[in-house]
Amino acid sequence: MKREKQLTISVIGPSTRFLSGISYYTIRLCNALSLKNQVNAMLFRNMLPKRLFPGWKRIGQTGVNVCISNQVNIYEILDWYNPFSWASCARVIRKSDVTILEWWTSSVAHMYLALILLSGKKTRFIIEFHEVVDPLEYAILPIRLYAKSMGRIIRNAAKKYVVHSEHDRHLIASQYDIHPADICVIPHGLYDHYPVLDREASKQKLGVSGRYIFLFFGLLRPYKGVSFLIEAFEKLPSQIQNESVLIIAGEAWEDQESITRIEQSFVRDKIILDNRYLADTDIPDIFSAADILVLPYTRASQSGVAHIGIAYGLPIIASNVGGLTESLGTYDGTTFIEPLDVPGLSDAMADLFLHRVTKPYSPPHDMKWEEIATRYTNEIVS
Repeated sequence: MKREKQLTISVIGPSTRFLSGISYYTIRLCNALSLKNQVNAMLFRNMLPKRLFPGWKRIGQTGVNVCISNQVNIYEILDWYNPFSWASCARVIRKSDVTILEWWTSSVAHMYLALILLSGKKTRFIIEFHEVVDPLEYAILPIRLYAKSMGRIIRNAAKKYVVHSEHDRHLIASQYDIHPADICVIPHGLYDHYPVLDREASKQKLGVSGRYIFLFFGLLRPYKGVSFLIEAFEKLPSQIQNESVLIIAGEAWEDQESITRIEQSFVRDKIILDNRYLADTDIPDIFSAADILVLPYTRASQSGVAHIGIAYGLPIIASNVGGLTESLGTYDGTTFIEPLDVPGLSDAMADLFLHRVTKPYSPPHDMKWEEIATRYTNEIVS
């Protein structure tokens, strides 16, 4: 029997110093690919000038729930401002069969361009798009134009591209003038590295014992629709409100409107706002205690929070927008509502409250990391 050729794959993305969904994605992808390949994790040591990052005080201070496999070669060497670090990374890339660039923000564009130029023409590059343009960057015209122009320059060096939905395939093709046939759709993997705890014990720990929990989790940003969720909760029948609580857990970066809305709500005593960065150690109790995860986004490519919710088997109410439609469409626990539809969101919340699911939903098979690694190997890097 012929043995499969082992490839050398370099994956470039953020380290856990800048802990986020993209950090975890980079770790999980490296680990999955390393089962059948030699993998180099080329990680950012320093990104933006520290003070420009909203969460700068916690850089390098966050603990993690999953580690890079000891089968992966780790190079935490890339600096936003240091060309010598780019040259060091390029030396490793030149020895790789394939290099995967994780793209989620235009702030890394100049580094990626430098790496492409320094690595030589023999290197095969793959760009994996998590965002076309970050919503905050998109609102600033010079940054939006920079991201689009740099994206078009960089994409010329890539042989293939990866997105997580057909919606993003068409969006990326249009934005960066890429032929859709060159863009592969591979599902976003589960964030299933958190322990599942006893629900009632977790509720007791959070101080909401006996209450039904509607959960919003993640950074508060205007496009995530938190203000609409608050309004929908206010419209619930008083009997449901009296037996439930709305937990909004996440740091408010830009969405002060929702903070004000909570403070002025007539059901303020039934809304718990945890306005801070939630560490990994907080996630197991919050998600184990939750009865429903609500994602009332007005736009979205993907949601790492959704993939935590799926791993916990939670019922999920999500807006029928962008990549969420596809990524959550194969999950049996999803109830879709139209974006900005407050009455529809309130009705969905009431319906799930009245018809409670006691058993967790099973995650789709194609979201498992072994399956994703197989897809990558067969369709992208081989």
